[in-house]
Formats: sequence, structure tokens, C-alpha cells
Amino acid sequence: MKTKLMFAAIASVGIACAAEKVISPDGRLAVEVGVNDGEAYYSVAYDGRDALVASRLGLVADFGDLATELGMDEPESFCYGIESYCLPTIKKSEVTVEYETITIGFTNATGRFEVEFFVSNNDVAFRYHVPRQDIIDGQGRRQRGERGCIRVMEEATEFAFPAGTTGFITPQSDAMISWKRSKPSYEEEYVLDAPLPAKSKYGKGWTFPALFREGSLWILVGETGTDANYCGCRLGEFDGTKTKIEFPQPEENNGNGTVEPAFALPGATPWRTITVGDTLAPIVETTIAWDVVQPKYEAKDYEYGRNSWSWIVWQDASMNWDGQVKFIDFAAAMGWEGILVDAGWDKARDIGYKRMPELVRYAASKGVGVWLWYSSSGWWNDIVQSPINVMSDPIARKRDMRWIRDMGVRGIKVDFWGGDKQETMRLYEQVLSDADDNGLMVIFHGCTIPRGWERMYPNYVGSEAVLASENRYFSKHFCDMAGVNAALHPFFRNALGAMEYGGTFLNERMSRDNKSRHTRGTTVGFELATAILFQNPVQNFALCPNNLEDAPKDAIDFMKNVPTTWDETRFLAGYPGKYCALARRNGRKWYIAAIAAEPIELSLDLGFCGLGTKKITLATNDGFVEIAE
Repeated sequence: MKTKLMFAAIASVGIACAAEKVISPDGRLAVEVGVNDGEAYYSVAYDGRDALVASRLGLVADFGDLATELGMDEPESFCYGIESYCLPTIKKSEVTVEYETITIGFTNATGRFEVEFFVSNNDVAFRYHVPRQDIIDGQGRRQRGERGCIRVMEEATEFAFPAGTTGFITPQSDAMISWKRSKPSYEEEYVLDAPLPAKSKYGKGWTFPALFREGSLWILVGETGTDANYCGCRLGEFDGTKTKIEFPQPEENNGNGTVEPAFALPGATPWRTITVGDTLAPIVETTIAWDVVQPKYEAKDYEYGRNSWSWIVWQDASMNWDGQVKFIDFAAAMGWEGILVDAGWDKARDIGYKRMPELVRYAASKGVGVWLWYSSSGWWNDIVQSPINVMSDPIARKRDMRWIRDMGVRGIKVDFWGGDKQETMRLYEQVLSDADDNGLMVIFHGCTIPRGWERMYPNYVGSEAVLASENRYFSKHFCDMAGVNAALHPFFRNALGAMEYGGTFLNERMSRDNKSRHTRGTTVGFELATAILFQNPVQNFALCPNNLEDAPKDAIDFMKNVPTTWDETRFLAGYPGKYCALARRNGRKWYIAAIAAEPIELSLDLGFCGLGTKKITLATNDGFVEIAE
């Protein structure tokens, strides 16, 4: 075996080393790793077809370049494993995954890093490990292992797609734009089936997750495992069919915080994930975001479920005692578990901090739990929706969390984040950790995507990070686009993380009186279908008290009983942006839903739940829901 020292000695002359290959347990997915002209690369093939062609690996650190003139060590570990875990907040409550792993070291005159690959059937994940590094002192002497930290100035990490690939991708927005300068918040409109190279709207690249198609091959790219030790990343602009990892924009969070992440050594980066299939089933059903991460603290006994939510249709005018009591009573009538009391409750004259305990007691008397809205910050945007300057202040945050715990509040929704810098990721983790200390669940809005957080933080129950329901309220355009957007989310945004959409409208018009403003533009069946299509363990539905009288009784009965947690998810049919049919199981009961942006006739094989093959016809924006014992 060649030693690491020998590889370090030849690295500077750029000699290519023999490649290593790791194969999935079913033999269909193959990852090749090697060095070519001093640059590390990997490639991914499925059934012998290229999903990713040779794509660079490597880091540029504050102490030197770890991306060029590299030599490759022989693998340090190469093993097969099986892991099983239970996680009630994702698309499948019990997961068993078979996998192969390989860890390969790369060395040059600057230092050393390792890349760990995890390969299961249809899924690849990889991350960098960086050991403590040597330091050359002022006298030219090597101090071995003395460097104990790294600042990552750049990742060389690439995703290079075959020629002819198209993308279903979301542009990264400019920083400090839109409502009260609170973006980016992962709420841009989608580009569908765009030939590469595609140019993003803002010239800032693309957000995770991103879906690609090469012929009949589908490739989903994302990241997971991001915590306080790294920033949230994105994909850069395409150079041909190639893109690379990019860090946050300097302007994010009003210029506060660093762009380049830093961590202690030895340490590791988050995982990059790649899901590949010759159908869309592996994309919709993947669990890779959770397979490679571990809980950061022990789970408590949290209760998930359905909430009423006044703000989405009744807006700010509902933020008063009478408005919230109406929605508490509505939640009780529906048999729902809670109510989300949205922004401005602290300023409401007849609620505020003073009367909130009374409101919580009233809700409890009706068997309804309470969730409270908070702004995340005060110094990186112009948000006036309150409470502000609480969640970003560790003293105020802990004070309020103790207060709401003592009242019996179930959770908090924290909004308007505006960035992906490491300091912001650290605040997400701090909010989650402090909330768990007080037995509180957490929803994020106006935020980044989740990155394995359902498993990492057991009290995390969902993020917006999508063109969500409020856009339908504010704009007829998004009502018109409801069929297209609903047929997208199961294939990428919701494929890699919980999506707190806040949907299912039964008002025919987007107004409190259900008579004014623009129409919903979808059928009742469509709205019921989205309650199944969109996965989140706590759902803040857009129904209103008047729906008890003006909505079809069958629809109300369905919404009284629809689950929000699932034991199994199966993809049945679909194409991103055109139509989607899937089935979810809760206990022994299957829920089957289908929606379409344009009229379509489908034949669905429902033999797995005893219904055989069923032919259905979907009208424009229609929906289909069937329940089978």
C-alpha cells in the first residue's frame, strides 16, 4: 500500500491515480471517485447511464488551496451497512436503508481532507472531513496537527450534468429585497424543464433542492445536515451543464455575518445529496435527507396535527380577542388540535402579553392548543410585524419561552429570516434548542429550506420556504398557477423536507365575507387533495368558520379527519408542473390524491390497497381523493 507521505510527494506533479468505485446494494447506482490532472472528481451512473459526469471535489481553506495538485490515498474504509430508524414527522414513519460507504483521502502540499460517500439504492450523499492540519512555524518547522480550525473560503464541489439535461429549478433572489427587505426566503417562481445552461432571474444561481431530467433519467440534488457549524448553500450559475456550490451573498442579513463558514478541526461539512431514478418514484419517496443525519438531542413526546389559522384569509383585522375566539371555536368544532395566533398578537389591545394567558386557558377549555407567531429578528430587515427583537436576543428569547411554556402553549412560528449565513444557521439551532428545553415545537416561515432537521431537531415541525398559500390570497396570478405549483412540490421542495404550505382553502373567494376579491380558481377536490399531497406534521389549514355552513358537508367531514403524519408514501403517477398522483398511508388507511394543471386521464394501479386498477379523469385544476381501508 502506498503511504500518505508518498501521495503527498507526487501530488504537486498532478499524476492521475486509479479511480475507486462504490456500488449501491442493488447494483444499479455507481459512484466513481478519482483524481485527474491533480483535481479530485466524482461521477454518478445509474444502470450504466450518466447521471453526473466528472464533477470536481475540493475546498479552498483560509490556510491554503485543497482543490488542486491533489493525490488520492487508497480508501480508508469501505463497508456495507443497514440502518433502521423511526421518524413520525416525515413521509415514512419507519425507515430501513441498506447502504455502502467509502471514505477516501486527498492530500497536497497544503494539507489533507477526506470525502465520505454514502450510497444506497437510488441515493448518494457525500461530505468533506477535515482533520487537524500541520502548521509551518516562523523557522520553517512543521508543527504536526497544530491547526485546530478552518475557514472555508470556497468549495470546488460541482454537479456536472450530461448534455441535453433540463432543470426544474428555483432562482436564488437578490438579498434585501421585497417585503420589508426580508429576502431571500426561497419563494421565487419556478423554471420548468429549462435546457441547460439556464440563466437565473437574478443572476445569483439556484436554490436547493433542484430537479433535473436527462431523457428518462431523473436527478434530484440537495443538501442535508446543515447546522450551526456551516452556512446554507446554493447552486451557482451554470457553465454549460455544470454548476458548483456557492455560499450566501454578502448582502444577506443586511450585511451582518460572514459569507465563509468556519468550524473546529477535526470537523465535517454538511452532506450533498443526489437521488437518481428512471422514474419519479425514487425522487418522491426518497429519505436520503434523514438517512445520513442523527438527532442532536432526545425527542420529547410532541403532538402533531391540524391548526386553524385566522390570518391567511381574515388577515390582520382578525388579530383581536373576538377573531381568535371564533377560530378557537372553529378548531374545536372541527376536532382539530390547535390554533395558530399570528403576527401582532402582542399589540392587540384586547390580547397582548397581559391577556394571552386567558386566551390560552379559553382554548384549553375547548381542547385546543395554541401556537404563537414571532419575528426572528430586528436588525437585518425592516419588519414591523411583532413581536420583534425577541427570538434573536438570547435573554428575551428564554424569558418568553419560559412564559409561553408555563401557559401551556404548544409551539411557535418564527418568521422573516432573510439569509443563509452561518450566523443565521446558528440562530435557527439556538431557537430550536431553547424551544425544546421548554417543550415547544417550532415552525419557520420566510426562511431557508430544512436540511435534515426533522431528525436532527426532534421539535422541528416544518418550514415554509416555498411560494405558499399567502401568495394565493394576495394575487389572482398564484390562484391561476395553483395547479402547476401543486404538481411541483412533491417532486422537489417536499421531497427533501417538511413544507408548511398553509393551504386547503374552502372559501370560493379570497376574502372574509367569501363574496369579494378574486376567486380561488380550483375545485373542492383539488383543495382536499393538497391536504394529502403537501406533507407537514403540523398543518395550518386555510379553512374559515363560515365553511361550516357554506362548504360541502363531505369536504368538512374529510377535513375533520385528515391526518398530518404518514406511515408510508407511494408515488403513483405524475410529471412536475403537469400532474401528480400519490398515496399516503396512516395506520391501516390509505389516502389517494391526484391533481392536474391541465385535463388528463390516468389509470392508477391501486392494488397495494385493495382497489385494483382504477381509471380517473382529472379536469383542469381538479382533484381526486379516495380513502381505502
